[in-house]
Amino acid sequence: MITTQRQIYDNVEIMRSTTQISAHISLGTKESLERIVRSLGVTRTHLVEQALLHHFRALNELPASAIVPARLILSEASAEKVRDLVERPPEPTEDMQRLFDDR
Repeated sequence: MITTQRQIYDNVEIMRSTTQISAHISLGTKESLERIVRSLGVTRTHLVEQALLHHFRALNELPASAIVPARLILSEASAEKVRDLVERPPEPTEDMQRLFDDR
């Protein structure tokens, strides 16, 4: 079903046709969605549309290297390396020491 609604985004009022989508999301994401919807007093539709518009804008305006993924998927070997670095971080380099000494 397609309906027409008025929406204001970026200080520009536009008429937009809408359509329904379906998506599979994690239970944790759904719980976050419900919590935020309740706290802001907005509809799920509004929150999802705004989140997508913000994300699309970031993708269009920022370099790809500035976009941080919401989740990282690591191989078992990579996860072990990250765990080792967190548990036993390397000594700071001279450049790192200078950077922190300047504070």
